[in-house]
Amino acid sequence: MEHYTIATVAEQSPDFRRVLWTGKHTQLVVMTIPPGGEIGEEVHEVDQILTFVSGVGKAVVSGETRKVAQGDLVVVPAGRKHNFLNDGPNPLVLYTVYGPPEHADGAVHKTKEEADAAEEAGQDEPPTA
Repeated sequence: MEHYTIATVAEQSPDFRRVLWTGKHTQLVVMTIPPGGEIGEEVHEVDQILTFVSGVGKAVVSGETRKVAQGDLVVVPAGRKHNFLNDGPNPLVLYTVYGPPEHADGAVHKTKEEADAAEEAGQDEPPTA
């Protein structure tokens, strides 16, 4: 059994992205977006559910913008263009579940730049069956 006090785990991770657990059908990831930062506009071929632990920001999904804060949850269906931006003074901390997995099992990317470089180099591919 995997067990996490997820808000605490997310708050304690200084990394932009850290894969906590990867299963056959889903993946659990924590993220910390620094003030003024963003995930970056992207489209996944997987579903994504994001739950915000602390901080404030904006969710942009399919051209619609909403404010997000602690306790909010946003669903991004596969194929939808999205971005999440930190427009507050503190880190925007969240955990997200991808279905199926989107990132390499155990991946840790300290910064967005490191995450982008790993993706571009093909070093952040999800496990195959």
